[in-house]
Amino acid sequence: MIDPVAKFPSELDQLPDRDTEETAEWAASLDAVAKAAGPHRAAYLMRRTLQHAEGAGLALPKLLETDYVNTIPSSSEPVIDGDEEMERRITAWNRWNAAAMVTRGSKYGVGGHIATFASAAWLYETGFNHFFRGKEGDGSGDQLYIQGHASPGIYARAFLDGRLTEAHLDKFRQESAGDGLPSYPHPRRLPWLWEFPTVSMGLGPLSAIYQARFNRYLTNRNIKDVSNSHVWAFLGDGEMDEPESTAALALAAREGLDNLTFVINCNLQRLDGPVRANFKIVQELEAQFRGAGWNVVKSLWGGAWDELFQLDTTGALVRRLREVPDAQVQTYQTRDAAYIREDFFGKDPALVEMAKLLSDDKILECFHLSRGGHEPRKVYAAYKAALSHKGAPTVILAQTVKGFTLGDGFASKNANHQMKKLTNDEFKNMRDLLELPISDDQFVDGVVPYGHPGADSPEVRYLQERRAALGGPAPARRSHAIEALPAPADKSFAAFDKGSGSQSMATTMAFVRLMKDLIRDKTTGKRWVPIVPDEARTFGMESLFPSLGIYSPKGQTYEPVDRDQLMYYREAKDGQILNEGITEAGSMADFIAAASSYSTHGEAMIPFYIFYSMFGWQRTADQMWQLGDQLGRGFLVGATAGRTTLTGEGLQHADGHSPVIAATNPAAMSYDPAFAYEVAAIVKDGLRRMYGEAAPGEDRDVFYYLTVYNEPMPQPAKPAGIDEGIIKGLYRFNTAESAGVTVPVNASRIQLLGSGTAIHWTLQAQKLLAEEWGVAADVWSATSWTELRRDALEADAALLRGEERIPFIRKALEGVDSPVLAVSDYMRQVPDQIAQWVEQDWSSLGADGFGLSDTREAARRHFGVDAQSIVVAALAQLARRGEVPVTAVKEARERYGL
Repeated sequence: MIDPVAKFPSELDQLPDRDTEETAEWAASLDAVAKAAGPHRAAYLMRRTLQHAEGAGLALPKLLETDYVNTIPSSSEPVIDGDEEMERRITAWNRWNAAAMVTRGSKYGVGGHIATFASAAWLYETGFNHFFRGKEGDGSGDQLYIQGHASPGIYARAFLDGRLTEAHLDKFRQESAGDGLPSYPHPRRLPWLWEFPTVSMGLGPLSAIYQARFNRYLTNRNIKDVSNSHVWAFLGDGEMDEPESTAALALAAREGLDNLTFVINCNLQRLDGPVRANFKIVQELEAQFRGAGWNVVKSLWGGAWDELFQLDTTGALVRRLREVPDAQVQTYQTRDAAYIREDFFGKDPALVEMAKLLSDDKILECFHLSRGGHEPRKVYAAYKAALSHKGAPTVILAQTVKGFTLGDGFASKNANHQMKKLTNDEFKNMRDLLELPISDDQFVDGVVPYGHPGADSPEVRYLQERRAALGGPAPARRSHAIEALPAPADKSFAAFDKGSGSQSMATTMAFVRLMKDLIRDKTTGKRWVPIVPDEARTFGMESLFPSLGIYSPKGQTYEPVDRDQLMYYREAKDGQILNEGITEAGSMADFIAAASSYSTHGEAMIPFYIFYSMFGWQRTADQMWQLGDQLGRGFLVGATAGRTTLTGEGLQHADGHSPVIAATNPAAMSYDPAFAYEVAAIVKDGLRRMYGEAAPGEDRDVFYYLTVYNEPMPQPAKPAGIDEGIIKGLYRFNTAESAGVTVPVNASRIQLLGSGTAIHWTLQAQKLLAEEWGVAADVWSATSWTELRRDALEADAALLRGEERIPFIRKALEGVDSPVLAVSDYMRQVPDQIAQWVEQDWSSLGADGFGLSDTREAARRHFGVDAQSIVVAALAQLARRGEVPVTAVKEARERYGL
């Protein structure tokens, strides 16, 4: 008898065995099988036993990998509900036109990708014909995240359906005239077709997970029942290397998002070569997804392999498939039958015998053509299995050949991602393979023709009937007008107009207080979506926990440790707050889903995502571009902003550049408010523009970025007549005279422009300049350097069109004949955005360089932006103009220890 304790001591130390004799019998049986039938048979029995145990509901560790075969055997495949031959012809037309469109465009040098759709055609066509729900039926339909490089195939289908014309196809990647087709899915460029931008790669899968989650959020909060919507994300196996692709797998499994399916096109190739040359990407992905808790369906081999598997009585074929690396599988695609006989079958005596029963044609059919992702029955079975699985999301791993049907010059070639066209001879070979009725005469002047069976052909009628039964065209984006939301009561915004008196308040707190009031609004309050990445207490939002609840699909299954406290941690199935944990990327994906809900679901939601400003644009700027591409609306709030306001945290937390990055995004309305009333005015205007009655010609598809600060300061009352200046970016807060400082008659004067928290040092400098140097300073609040610049750029463009227009910055400073000194808690590049349009003598101060840990006062002195530094800079600027003695500058430096 084998002693199991001696064989497995460490495991049994942790798992006490109450019947060692029975355990020994099982171990002995396994050893006997291994000895009599070989280790492969023993391993097979173990895997089948574990699978059986899992199916019986026994609590066992997950089996992370299965054999390199299809999950669904041919005998279990459901019958396709449709005309397979008709769908084959439709797919053939779409393959042809996708390749023709890119090839015809190549003469203009605009590029395009052919090989991806060629490999994935059936993955899309099967979905369009049988599964993807459109938006003209009940509910919101399905959400489709199309792989970016497959876009030519989607355009080809829209052409067959009559949604696009030949003229459209001939303007692929030629958009400047206004009616071209964007290279990839871009809602901003083609808003009636594309819903979701999926390039940059990796952002699609992350967003798909959070979209599926947001669908549940809407349903659980009784905003709209979207339980019939399914999210489909089409991805490439190479794309799965992006960390964002797999960042939220555990979330999807943890929350049981069975309304989500990933379809990964495993053509074993990335952009330059094999995905896992010496390994197997399918097996790696299977283990990764299974380990995260997903249901995995593999569709690897086509029907031609059925005969080979039936001949595999020893398991040698399955073993060989499991051990051959991906790059070698790719090589088989390009080699003849003799090579495959020697290299694949020749490694095992049992396979040598099997190969004797196979003709060369059979071997080539299996290794060149027959893949699970290329056969509609296999794909249909996988999709049915995904939709029927409950309690977890599903990933379908479909094996294909990159460049399939494009000819030997494309299929499985490492360079096929960069190959942008086919020759006419290659097209004619493709035509013959696809059995398309296109004659040689149609190649006029050597130009490949588009193909179309006719608007009233059986193929087009069938396609349109299938889509009508599924709820209308797909993909499609709803671009209909959404009814404007009623504006919240003015009292929520006016509450800040009187200022805070002697009480100090940080603008972060002002924003949170405003949100609390707006969320109480009986009409629109439920539409606010507060999003925070596990820093709610930092921003003073913990008071919202018990009143709004933190969203959790399971509710609260425990008694919180702080249940007896007023602001206890309350989770709820209908909770309003999305508290995402430590994931800025996940929080941004939440924001994007909520920000585009007005289109996706016809329900306008108002997300505000509040975060450490340093960990916003710097960390997730690519997603901010995705948000802009998706025409999202909402409020991004960079809290604890600025380079010097966050004491003690140091370099990695000191944000001195987010407004620079934000300024690069045309969809971002970027503001740096100094006072609480400015925050209220900007939010009020944002609600009007994005959700209310926008002005004629005003773009509603924008989002607002506000920087707010954690430094408590007295909040002044709102001066009269400044609303336009707050929104456009600049207004005069006070003059030396209205500030109550005493200056000599005919004193030298300077204009101090400050933004955000810097205005407080500017006000201190105003007092010092008057009391110690006899200089009059007027203080201006620059709420948005970026909006001032954009307005000026638009004025410049208008001049080129022959229109007379004066930039707002010049109007605001009109009549000012004194120099201007701009001050910011960000790098000087931020205020310097407007320098070229300021007619007065210009200078600026900012916090350039790396941040550091210290007190606020020490940090500001280090960067030269404190009140005393402002005074010296102002005197230096006036001295250059001869308006104060040069000696005053030296005297000031010495007095202030600079």
